[in-house]
Amino acid sequence: MLDLVAGGLTNAAIAGRLGLWAKNVGNHTSAIFTKLQVAGRAEAIIRAREAGFGR
Repeated sequence: MLDLVAGGLTNAAIAGRLGLWAKNVGNHTSAIFTKLQVAGRAEAIIRAREAGFGR
C-alpha cells in the first residue's frame, strides 16, 4: 500500500486497485503515517521514495 501511496495514487484509486473500501485504505494509510512518524501524505511520499518505493 505504501508503494501505491508513494506512486501518487489517491485513497479511492488504491481502493479500486486493491478491491477494498476507500475507508479501509484511509485507515491503513493513517496507520502507515503513524508508523513512519510523518504528519501527512506528502511527507510519507518523500520518505517512501527515499526508501525506494513508488518508482
